[in-house]
Amino acid sequence: MDFELILKVYPYFLQAAWVTIVLSVLTTILGLTCGVLGAAARLSRLLPLRMIAATYVSLFRGTPALIQLFILYFGGPQIGIQLTAFEAGVIGLGLNIGAYMTETIRGGIIAIDRGQTEASRTLGLSRWQSMRYVVLPQAARLMIRPLGVNINALIKGTALVAAISVIELTYTAQRYIGSTYKPFEMFLLSGTLYMIIIYVTGQGISWLDRKARIV
Repeated sequence: MDFELILKVYPYFLQAAWVTIVLSVLTTILGLTCGVLGAAARLSRLLPLRMIAATYVSLFRGTPALIQLFILYFGGPQIGIQLTAFEAGVIGLGLNIGAYMTETIRGGIIAIDRGQTEASRTLGLSRWQSMRYVVLPQAARLMIRPLGVNINALIKGTALVAAISVIELTYTAQRYIGSTYKPFEMFLLSGTLYMIIIYVTGQGISWLDRKARIV
């Protein structure tokens, strides 16, 4: 184990870890946005919206995320879409995880007994008011853990953007392996930083889950 080498390169890995964190945050925001819109469309009374949402979910869950990134980054210019590697990473991973979050959010809403919706409608609430004040607050408590699993999977999945040259943890490890020929040390360092990021994220999700259950 070359500890001297690890101490020498770890500042560069910290910079790469920050890129991974920013990428994860932006991708999570996009994924949640797509998840909310997708779940709303899948639960809509309008058949075209349900079909569009179902196609989106099937497409992005049924194909590898790496292929989706390649299509965006390498194939995009052929149809006039010019994206930087970072932008392609955010959009590609965001759309991918959004498909999974769509089903997570939809599942949380469906899990709430329909009798509560019917009771709220009987009390004079509109369909939107019933969803906002009765269904969603209860469904949100059920969604926190599953969405947390999705977010943790997303953080690990950010390693895929190394394939399109985003300078995050995995790409940085690969680059230094090429110059140091020390794969164990480099991947150990990057893996440790991934674990720290995921641990902190997991603790935050657990805190949210506890707070939601108390409320």
